[in-house]
Amino acid sequence: MLAIIIPFYKLSFFEQTLQSLANQTDKRFKVYIGNDNSIEDPIGVLEKFKGQFDYDYHKFETNFGKDSLTKQWKRCIELSSNEEWIMILGDDDVLGNNVVEEFYKNFNKFKESSNVIRFATVSQNYKKMEVSEVYSHPIWEKASHSYFRRFKGLTRSSLSEYVFKRSSYNRKSFYDFPLAWHSDDWAWLEFSEGKPIFTINESVIGIGFSQFSLSGMNSNQELKDLATIQFYKKLIKEKLGTFSRHQALELLMEYEILIKKKRKLTAGEWFLLSRKYSVNFKTVSFFKLVRRILISIKK
Repeated sequence: MLAIIIPFYKLSFFEQTLQSLANQTDKRFKVYIGNDNSIEDPIGVLEKFKGQFDYDYHKFETNFGKDSLTKQWKRCIELSSNEEWIMILGDDDVLGNNVVEEFYKNFNKFKESSNVIRFATVSQNYKKMEVSEVYSHPIWEKASHSYFRRFKGLTRSSLSEYVFKRSSYNRKSFYDFPLAWHSDDWAWLEFSEGKPIFTINESVIGIGFSQFSLSGMNSNQELKDLATIQFYKKLIKEKLGTFSRHQALELLMEYEILIKKKRKLTAGEWFLLSRKYSVNFKTVSFFKLVRRILISIKK
């Protein structure tokens, strides 16, 4: 069975999220809603959907989201039972009517071959009342290739469009980057455990974007930048071997550029880059790196 986890905090678009669950053509799922000690009370909205789908609601006494969104995700998952598959759905995101139906329709194709399932998406800008084109994906795709497409701006990705195996989550969990920025990117690289991501393009999930959503806020850019640097450092140290040599060199350059926007690189950072450039050796790229290191030392 499928567990749909909703870490609740904002009421603004929550009713639309719940309505999309009520509209599902296949009701083989259970919803677990964890209230992150919000000042907004969702009980009235939840009452409207009593009997339309199976859900449990719990309000936590402390707010975790302000310090660690991943800890909020984790304790919300702990509300669930032993469902084999998990989706974490944002409280402003919506499922197309046939998302659950298509999940089960494709189940035999991916159940042994993939730990991470993905749906097509649209981005919904609530402020401008705009909906993007549909973002679809290859049916089978290596997790590193999927991330690299996002890195190159060829696609988008967010937490709500994925379903993952509980067993993979139990082994790997979510890494706690600041604001959980890139925590989902890292999760798919980890949870996949060498298996490809399977995509269901016949169903679409709407990803909400507004001044209330983390993606839409500009006030926390410093923390986002810090998280991005931490993510690339971890990616380079632990996952670079899953990328092609060309991809690896682009990611190494991106890591260097991100740091230089903030400060000078440390000796340890130059050493890490040198080691990884050596493993992914290309003459021109390597000697350009040596030149940049020498210039940095002179400065």
